[in-house]
Amino acid sequence: MQPLDWTGSLAFLNPVTMAAALALLAALLVQTVLSALAPDTPATAPTRVVAETPRALALADLAVRLLFVTLVILVLVYPMVGALLPPEQGGIIGALTRRFLPVWIALGITFALSVRYKRRLGLYGKLFDSTIGMIGFGLVMFWVFTAIFSDLIITQDVLEQVSRMKNKAPGTALPDGSGWYLLGGDHLGRDVFSRMVAGSRIVILIAPFATIFAFMVGITLGLPAGYYGGRLDSILSFLANLILAFPVILLFYLLVTPEIVQTGMPQYLAVVLFLFPIIFLLTMVNSRFRVNPPRRNLLVAVIVVLGGYVYLSLISEPDSAIAILPSAVDAISMPGNILIVFVSVVFVNAPTVFRIVRGIVMDIKTRDYVAAAQTRGERPWYIMIWEILPNARGPLIVDFCLRIGYTTILLGTLGFFGLGLSPESPDWGSTINAGRKLMTIAQHPAIVPALALMSLVLGLNLLADGLREESLRD
Repeated sequence: MQPLDWTGSLAFLNPVTMAAALALLAALLVQTVLSALAPDTPATAPTRVVAETPRALALADLAVRLLFVTLVILVLVYPMVGALLPPEQGGIIGALTRRFLPVWIALGITFALSVRYKRRLGLYGKLFDSTIGMIGFGLVMFWVFTAIFSDLIITQDVLEQVSRMKNKAPGTALPDGSGWYLLGGDHLGRDVFSRMVAGSRIVILIAPFATIFAFMVGITLGLPAGYYGGRLDSILSFLANLILAFPVILLFYLLVTPEIVQTGMPQYLAVVLFLFPIIFLLTMVNSRFRVNPPRRNLLVAVIVVLGGYVYLSLISEPDSAIAILPSAVDAISMPGNILIVFVSVVFVNAPTVFRIVRGIVMDIKTRDYVAAAQTRGERPWYIMIWEILPNARGPLIVDFCLRIGYTTILLGTLGFFGLGLSPESPDWGSTINAGRKLMTIAQHPAIVPALALMSLVLGLNLLADGLREESLRD
């Protein structure tokens, strides 16, 4: 089998695409120069230049728009047409597009339904009125669907090593002729493309759920600290500042080193931290349905039974310091190394969330509607959860998206330093670290996961900007 190049039989479009890109850069440069000249007054610029600048600037704007649309169309031709051709003709770009077909279908359905019913979907629906928000949402959901359909997308086993494929370039054919390494091979002869796709599962599983747990801890402690103030606020704020005083990387390093792990400290932290979602849900239900005991008791029983089982299943690990549930009934199997990383992320992020929630509560508790609830005789936890917290959702949702991005970077940093996850893990940090050692020989094993990590974090930041923009309009 012949190796694949990037564009295959569509290579004849390469000069046209390059020419369009260069023309767009030139038009942007002209537009920038004319924009700088346009505000000049007749006293500082010749009258003829001032008179002709608006007309020239309008032509430059038109040229930029036309060239940009042309370039976008040309760029889209490669994956769209290449996906319809055989791999030998469609090239690497076409083959990659075909592998991600389940993701494109899921994205199309998601966007179609979201745009169709956006007026009924609250803040999420308003997100589709923001171009930045839509781009960020698309990038994030691309990786979410990639993680979901990863088993359908990958072309090789992520741990399979082919000695003749070590550091091979993208598009190299396998020795047995069964396919290609679309994005090349790494230093052990493993498929870079398949490891990148499989690595998205680790990020999508850990980052959002760890952030949710961190928010549960921060909200549960931040609400009473900001509402009551006084000694409770002082004690909780001191503890939060104590944790934040440590450098993040150093704190991570301390939590995931083998010596600390052997003491069982990460699991003991999990015992404490994983209780907070149950405490929050119980408090929320009790404050809302206190006047309706039958319904309250039923919901409390459901939370205690289901939440307690999930809690025990999460903290229980065979052959560890805490092994409560037998393996036969332990439905949630979280390997020890992932549990350590999960707990470390929650422990580091919770104090920051606490400070944000505390500050918001201290501001909102002075509002008239809070005073009205107090006048009605509502209890403090009802006011905190059902009056103050809903009105703080805008900043918290934005921070949630940003914090997932920070967590993604932290996971990559941990993997880069070889901490927490196993060395053979396909997580992006570990693959970047393994690939950067041979950058002079082959760049793709490090560049591919680095671009994946960058695109996900960029999408989360753009999504947060879109949500912030729309929440300010409410």
